[in-house]
Amino acid sequence: MSDSPAPLCLLFDSDGTLVDSEILLAEVMGETLPEFALPFSARQYMEEFRGVRFLDIVMTIEQRFAPLDDARRSELEARMRQRMEQRMIAELLPIDGMPEALAALGSFPRAVVSNGPLAKIRCAMQATGLVEHFGDNLFSAYELQVWKPDPGLYLAAAEAMGYPAERCVVIDDAAVGVQAGLEAGMKVIHLNHFPDEEVTPEGALGITHARELVTVIRQIAERPSSVTAV
Repeated sequence: MSDSPAPLCLLFDSDGTLVDSEILLAEVMGETLPEFALPFSARQYMEEFRGVRFLDIVMTIEQRFAPLDDARRSELEARMRQRMEQRMIAELLPIDGMPEALAALGSFPRAVVSNGPLAKIRCAMQATGLVEHFGDNLFSAYELQVWKPDPGLYLAAAEAMGYPAERCVVIDDAAVGVQAGLEAGMKVIHLNHFPDEEVTPEGALGITHARELVTVIRQIAERPSSVTAV
């Protein structure tokens, strides 16, 4: 790496990118939605809804089965959030290799940009010990009222961090996040946990493990227009 790399701001998704929470969320949703007469399974979340806004998932399932009124929908979300927080505190781990990658990338400013509520992001960072790498640079769709795949969430985070879109790198595992980063005009690294099933979209850089992050980000910093997918 050169002594003076081009300045970059790293924008990380949380669930499935920084922390291994997707299966916990899938299990909690698979437990909770059926209690409200909405058939749903953990496998269904992983295959169809990974990274999607919670309310959008619920309303999609409602359309397939039975609508809830606002009170029942709020009760469902509150029950799901409570169970998820309990599971995260007790069981949540960082994505394999991510703490080491973040430590090696210490010179780069970075933020967490998530479709989840701010309380959930904070809980995840604290439960896994990753909070030291991000401090208060936590951006929630619920606070900004814009959800991936809308690029506005990543754009708002970039502006708050003081970086133009073209000097930001999005690291995201979910299709909705990759789409948001690309539409925001940012460089995007797709952390693809399922390379045999998912294709990294054109324009994004595909990796399969967090240990690849350091090399790819340093390549972008040194040669921002010449890095190709790995």
